[in-house]
Amino acid sequence: MRPIIEFCVNNIGHGTEELMDKLEQNPDFDVVEYGCLGNCDQCRVDFFAMVNGEIVAAGSVPELEQAIQDKIREAEAWLELDLD
Repeated sequence: MRPIIEFCVNNIGHGTEELMDKLEQNPDFDVVEYGCLGNCDQCRVDFFAMVNGEIVAAGSVPELEQAIQDKIREAEAWLELDLD
């Protein structure tokens, strides 16, 4: 199952656009941009995205990229456990 990474257009204005563009280039990910993800309090203070419906937030764009990768690896590990 391909990870779904969702970005809020308002958070993109804070600097996550380059990360979203980078992730869109990876054919293993589905990247979606929404007008609003309904997490306005989070959006105002952090760089954030949602990975498979779960909020992933960080204090900087590079930290967000790492947090997204970690969340994807975590989901893949759970998927492997479910298949065994």
